[in-house]
Amino acid sequence: MQLKIMPKKKRLSAGRVPLILFLCQMISALEVPLDLVQPPTITQQSPKDYIIDPRENIVIQCEAKGKPPPSFSWTRNGTHFDIDKDPLVTMKPGSGTLIINIMSEGKAETYEGVYQCTARNERGAAISNNIVVRPSRSPLWTKEKLEPITLRNGQSLVLPCRPPVGLPPPIIFWMDNSFQRLPQSERVSQGLNGDLYFSNVLPEDTREDYICYARFNHTQTIQQKQPISVKVISVDELNDTIAANLSDTEFYSAKSSRERPPTFLTPEGNASNKEELRGNVLSLECIAEGLPTPIIYWIKEDGILPINRTFYKNFKKTLQIIHVSEADSGNYQCIAKNALGAIHHTISVTVKAAPYWIMAPQNLVLSPGEDGTLICRANGKPKPRISWLTNGVPVEIAPDDPSRKIDGDTIIFSNVQERSSAVYQCNASNEYGYLLANAFVNVLAEQPRILTPTNTLYQVIANRPALLDCAFFGSPLPTIEWFKGAKGSALHEDIYVLHENGTLEIPVAQKDSTGTYTCVARNKLGMAKNEVHLEIKDPTRIIKQPEYAVVQRGSTVSFECKVKHDHTLIPTVIWLKDNSELPSDERFTVDKDHLVIADVSDDDSGTYTCMANTTLDNVSASAVLSVVDVPNPPFDLELTNPLDKSVQLSWTPGDDNNSPITKFIIEYEDTMHEAGLWHHHTEVSGTQTTAQLKLSPYVNYSFRVMAENSIGRSLPSEASEQYLTKAAEPDKNPMAVEGLGSEPDNLVITWKPLNGFESNGPGLQYKVSWRQKDGDDEWTSVVVANVSKYIVSGTPTFVPYLIKVQALNDVGFAPEPAIVMGHSGEDLPMVAPGNVRVTVVNSTLAEVHWDPVPLKSIRGHLQGYRIYYWKAQSPSKRNRRHIEKKILTFQGSKTHGMLPGLEPFSHYTLNVRVVNGKGEGPASADQVFNTPEGVPSAPSSLKIVNPTLDSLTLEWDPPSHPNGILTEYTLKYQPINSTHELGPLVDLKIPANKTRWTLKNLNFSTRYKFYFYAQTSAGSGSQITEEAVTTMDEVQAVSPRISNLTAAAAETYANISWEYEGPEHVNFYVEYGVAGTMASRQVDIATQGWFIGLMCAVALLILILLIVCFIRRNKGGKYPVKEKEDARADPEIQPMKEDDGTFGEYSDAEDHKPLKKGSRTPSDRTVKKEDSDDSLVDYGEGVNGQFNEDGSFIGQYSGKKEKEPAEGNESSEAPSPVNAMNSFV
Repeated sequence: MQLKIMPKKKRLSAGRVPLILFLCQMISALEVPLDLVQPPTITQQSPKDYIIDPRENIVIQCEAKGKPPPSFSWTRNGTHFDIDKDPLVTMKPGSGTLIINIMSEGKAETYEGVYQCTARNERGAAISNNIVVRPSRSPLWTKEKLEPITLRNGQSLVLPCRPPVGLPPPIIFWMDNSFQRLPQSERVSQGLNGDLYFSNVLPEDTREDYICYARFNHTQTIQQKQPISVKVISVDELNDTIAANLSDTEFYSAKSSRERPPTFLTPEGNASNKEELRGNVLSLECIAEGLPTPIIYWIKEDGILPINRTFYKNFKKTLQIIHVSEADSGNYQCIAKNALGAIHHTISVTVKAAPYWIMAPQNLVLSPGEDGTLICRANGKPKPRISWLTNGVPVEIAPDDPSRKIDGDTIIFSNVQERSSAVYQCNASNEYGYLLANAFVNVLAEQPRILTPTNTLYQVIANRPALLDCAFFGSPLPTIEWFKGAKGSALHEDIYVLHENGTLEIPVAQKDSTGTYTCVARNKLGMAKNEVHLEIKDPTRIIKQPEYAVVQRGSTVSFECKVKHDHTLIPTVIWLKDNSELPSDERFTVDKDHLVIADVSDDDSGTYTCMANTTLDNVSASAVLSVVDVPNPPFDLELTNPLDKSVQLSWTPGDDNNSPITKFIIEYEDTMHEAGLWHHHTEVSGTQTTAQLKLSPYVNYSFRVMAENSIGRSLPSEASEQYLTKAAEPDKNPMAVEGLGSEPDNLVITWKPLNGFESNGPGLQYKVSWRQKDGDDEWTSVVVANVSKYIVSGTPTFVPYLIKVQALNDVGFAPEPAIVMGHSGEDLPMVAPGNVRVTVVNSTLAEVHWDPVPLKSIRGHLQGYRIYYWKAQSPSKRNRRHIEKKILTFQGSKTHGMLPGLEPFSHYTLNVRVVNGKGEGPASADQVFNTPEGVPSAPSSLKIVNPTLDSLTLEWDPPSHPNGILTEYTLKYQPINSTHELGPLVDLKIPANKTRWTLKNLNFSTRYKFYFYAQTSAGSGSQITEEAVTTMDEVQAVSPRISNLTAAAAETYANISWEYEGPEHVNFYVEYGVAGTMASRQVDIATQGWFIGLMCAVALLILILLIVCFIRRNKGGKYPVKEKEDARADPEIQPMKEDDGTFGEYSDAEDHKPLKKGSRTPSDRTVKKEDSDDSLVDYGEGVNGQFNEDGSFIGQYSGKKEKEPAEGNESSEAPSPVNAMNSFV
């Protein structure tokens, strides 16, 4: 089916109300083409109430259109205005606008009146509104003599303005002689009538230049009233003489200046009425007087005030409601309230309404024989009266038209003919105004025509509505059809919307909506068509929006804005700050996607918007920049309410720099005692601007305030004025009072003095008082200057005293001080402890007991008892003069103590002394005691010498600390096989007088482990261990051999690997050279004399070293692994493992599997042996042939396995040259 538009057809949707309103405007603006015959239409006219400037020419506008062009005429005050008879009046050519030339001659008042314009052609006549022309007026104030006004403090006052009546009414304001506006407040304000109201006057209101000004905006003039003089006096200023000569009538008001409840200055009474027209601003005013100043509140009885239309002006004394309607009628109540009472006034509001349109009549185009209607509907309060005119003549007296029928606010036309064409006027009026509308009826027979230009190109963003215009005209009204594409496929109603003005709407345009569309208009007289084209574009989008930023002042911030758009559209990206252009500042840098602001300042705070515009759409995204910093310092510090010990500090906060102030810190300076030094006083919340500060007497205070927010603390404010508090007696006494004697016959009383801040006044001194605690003496007192101690001489030794120190100054004494106890000086104790007894607990511990010393003989504070003890010198040390004494101190009143750390089998002497604060008393009689025997220390050394095939000789030194009489030595030994398993343990007792012992019948070439310790009657001492190997039977020492040498070079190092056979515990050395450093001339150095001499010297040196090392090996020694073995415990003492029965030290969790004999060297450069029972691998981590660049060996030997015996310099094997070299190294 084809889509057709019929004259009355309309398709509405709730979701398209704004669009339909727009289309309705298009429909109402639909006009008859000017090339067709049509009645006149008024297009422009002057306002109904036309106030003119009398200093300029008068221009009364009247413009109209029509075919043929209309002619114009005017009426003035209801009669024809013949402009040809007035040389000052001309009509603008081609227009009905009048120009009255009064600048050369004539007066504006002459042309006051009511004007109306008529535009006429052969099809009818249109008329304008009644235009009331009045010149503006700005008259002067009438001269009057204004007497000075004198009134008492606190009385109310109204200064009248009463401006002259002007046209339009003037704007009123009050100023002084310097043209400065007078300050207004809740107490002083200007009323709607221009008067200046004082709820109560203060002395500061006294002045002689209260001047009311009236500004007439139309003529740009200001008129001034005579100045009014006001003098406010207080009753205290009036002495009896002046009061006797004045009567109450000579005052402006005789009301009392005492506090009083409110009364209304305006409006008067308890109730009043107010009438306002619909659409205007309703202004209600209540101004009250009273002391204290009343506060005004507003309510609406039986309703609420409209939220979005209600405003308060003039310190809530004026209530305004904008766009007032009939619903705003009702009773409004204003309430004036102060501390002494409240009063209210009710204003009854009635809203009237001048006529307003409900449906204004619209032009009507009909073809001969058609029907139609003109509707004119208006409302108002009271209801307006509707009247009709035809071509400016009341319809009642106009020529009759059989096709016309009037029915109230509607004219019905039927079977119209060309003679029915006319202009009809509808007039709706009531007592508050009138409405006048022209609407013509034009009878035409015209075939369709399309007014939209052909081949118009429409470009629309995807997913938005597309509106394709098809403006048309025809009579009768044509029907409209739309087709898409060359084939002319009809458009369906379920996808498209066709409007009465011919517009085709695609609600959601898609890419496939692109194409050519044809509009066809038809009526009975013909047909017309037009093609338009539609292109759909991708929407512009911001894919990366700027983000909210909070930065500190002085830093740099960047906003990002990335835009994606249709490739055929060229976007323009601009940045705005607070909807305005960016500041012209080099700190702002804009590139393709970023806005960068350097050195951010406070002025840079705001909303930054990225706006991308194309010819079809625009998008924007905004972000807020908050510039934060520490607050600005507070200012305007003020001290109020000064009291003896408090003052109120107030201040004005500085700018918080976009980070709320969390607290204020108040500091003070004592310029009298500590000038330049600021102290913390208190802190208050960031919402406070005042603080009540507690003060101390006799301090010259100065305060400053700092603000703090989340960023940090502000700089200090300027210091406040200084405030000196009155002196007072001290409110505290010195602290830390003590009484201690420095000599046996004195008492030193000390205290911590008060500082200047605590002195509370001048002349700070101290009253020092003392008396014996256990006596009946009276207090002895002395007043001293501002010092910190006083010495009382001639006191008994160590006697308790009661002491007190009281502060005083020139004003008086501090409160009674606390009493503390002290003691006079101490002396050395006179008596030694008695009945000293020693009990030997064991060989290293003894317990000492003694009887306490009588307290009186201590002569001081008992510190404790001190034991001196020393060991008797051995014969070899008796010739030494100094005996080393040891001291043990036992705190308090203990009468026994333990002496630890004694040496066994020793002779000791001790004595006991009592100790006080002065020192030690005499020593008690010496007590002698002996410690019993203990177990000996380990033998000092153990060496194994002269190894043979079946014997080993052991040599040792006795223990350095036998701790008793040695009874014997114990030697235990056991073999170790090639798999490091331990053989049976042999236990041998050796007399104590021996230091050498030979073991025979041993196995040849076998390693043995020895455990050796001494014994006393107390038991066995610590053991020493050693290992040795019996020699081999006619077997020569194995010479070292290195094979399978390989090298792998990297950029900065080389890995060297080899296989080694030979003696154990050797060091390896690698020699290397750098390729290309050889001389170009090759020489056989073996034939050089210097080389032969060098080799001989090296051989001789090696021979000497071998001899030295051989001798050293026969003497024995220690090696690192052996030292670890020495620390092992006796296998008989160590627990045996239950699972395999081996000794714990030779079987651990780390490695309990012996290495297999004869294993080859793996690829990781570890060294193994094939023919020897022992290898380097067995005793360490292996020998890795890795070297540093300088040739030093990295993988040095280290024995990690505790259970594996290792041979060192003390090995009994025959030394090889390599071993000898290792020993030397």
